[in-house]
Amino acid sequence: MLSLPELIVLVLILATMVALGRLVAPLVTQTFDYSRTGRLDRYYKKIEEPILRFIGADPNHSMGWKEYFVAVVVVNSVQAVFASFFLLFQGQLPLNPQGFPDIRWDLAFNTVVSITTNTNLQHYNGENSLSYLSQMMGIVFLQFTSAATGLSVGIAVVRGFVKGARSMGNFYVDFVRAMTRILIPLCFVTGLVLVALGVPQTLGGYLHVRTLSGALQTIKVGPVASLVPIMQYGTNGGGYFGANSAFPFQNPSQVTDILEILMMALFGTSLPFVYGQMIGKNKEGRTILLASYGLFVIDLAIAFIPQTSLGEGMETRFGSFMSVFWTVTTTAFTTGSVNAALAAFHPLVILAGFLGMLIQATPGGKGVGLMYMLMFTVITVFIVGLMAGRTPEYLGLKVNARDVKLAVIAFLTHPVIILVPTVLAFSIGAAQAIGLGNNANGFTQVLWEFTSAAANNGSDFIGSGAQTSYFFNISTAFVMFAGRFIPIGVMLALSASMVGRKRSVEGGLKTDGLLFTAVLIGSILILTVLTFFPFLALGPILSFLQGNTNGF
Repeated sequence: MLSLPELIVLVLILATMVALGRLVAPLVTQTFDYSRTGRLDRYYKKIEEPILRFIGADPNHSMGWKEYFVAVVVVNSVQAVFASFFLLFQGQLPLNPQGFPDIRWDLAFNTVVSITTNTNLQHYNGENSLSYLSQMMGIVFLQFTSAATGLSVGIAVVRGFVKGARSMGNFYVDFVRAMTRILIPLCFVTGLVLVALGVPQTLGGYLHVRTLSGALQTIKVGPVASLVPIMQYGTNGGGYFGANSAFPFQNPSQVTDILEILMMALFGTSLPFVYGQMIGKNKEGRTILLASYGLFVIDLAIAFIPQTSLGEGMETRFGSFMSVFWTVTTTAFTTGSVNAALAAFHPLVILAGFLGMLIQATPGGKGVGLMYMLMFTVITVFIVGLMAGRTPEYLGLKVNARDVKLAVIAFLTHPVIILVPTVLAFSIGAAQAIGLGNNANGFTQVLWEFTSAAANNGSDFIGSGAQTSYFFNISTAFVMFAGRFIPIGVMLALSASMVGRKRSVEGGLKTDGLLFTAVLIGSILILTVLTFFPFLALGPILSFLQGNTNGF
């Protein structure tokens, strides 16, 4: 269990997360509220209007959910094709001082889908296989665009719940504003801070030096500081190095470690506040926030049950407490970055990580996490309404059968795309082909791989073995695509059904109090546990019962 100093640090970091989220919420709200004009609006428009003209987008055009969804898929698909060029032909392109060859087609396909879907499942080993140009145009570029997409979609879903809303907004406007007004300025400033804290930023080649013993050592550097901010703020998680933030050049100290934790939590925490501000009911936003952080605290409690001794592969610079805290945070906020090897953790830490990825709203990533919490809210309101014998209502909107069907479809997408390929990996021998055993540990690794892919989390448990596997490269790519865009399309449809719907005088179920918050947390846990418990029982739970307490 936690010592008193560790508990104090934990509480302080959680409090800082919430404070920073509240601080940045007005910026996000103003960015996506077209009617508000800030002091810098005229300067932003000088940048945004030429971009919108160049892509042929009418900023005054309002989109329905189908048009918004098609725009999301088309824009992201075009960007993926553009980025794949730099991976497939990097051997013939500049900014490749290490002379890395072209990336194999299946690995390139997996990588561009991974980054485009905001998953960043690192089958690639960045510092050993990607040129500087590939890192910047194939990785960082897509990390910005996928993060902007997530923010835009989350806000579009919220608009359906706003009283008097007439449309979902305009994806192109949302997308450009997310980049110019939030992500680029914030990442630029943070990048400078990271350079000052010791994170390298250079386009010079790798350094070759002699150690004191006379051995030749290669020091692998590059444009690292420009990648880390969008990797964490955007809940992307894909690092410059294969070891991710366990590598000293990407995360050199306890200060950068805490800073990166706060970065990955920023937008997932701010959006419940944004939700309350946009619908004009701050207490409803508070309910979402309390439920999200309540689930987060439950994950942390599970992870800190064991005495978290260091296992092989644990990063000793941060210690077991910060390594476990990072792992629970990165799965709860769907980031996927790591500061220690997952194989080093106690099975209960892995179980906590699973819960974060399976729920995806604890609090989840920027935009999509809030989207999932609204999905769970609709389902919970419906269940409570049935139990009370009353017509389910939320924000004065009657929740009908179609609404519930859409919410259930969004929820059930993940069990299908996680469990089917997990079973397939063992039945055709793909798991055994890369050295995974038919035991609880091997099953946990494969289940984590597809859970991470479906949840667009990206933390990788299998390691370098997946890089050479056609099955895992291709199957996880399809799972990542389905896990990203099917729920987005369904939730946009659900939100659009609320637009223009008649609202009753709110006097029914009270959804802005602590009682509903507790019911919401309970329903989410019950739905998740009932769906996935048999598979968790075959993986981390069985591993724990077998006494595997020193990592995998």
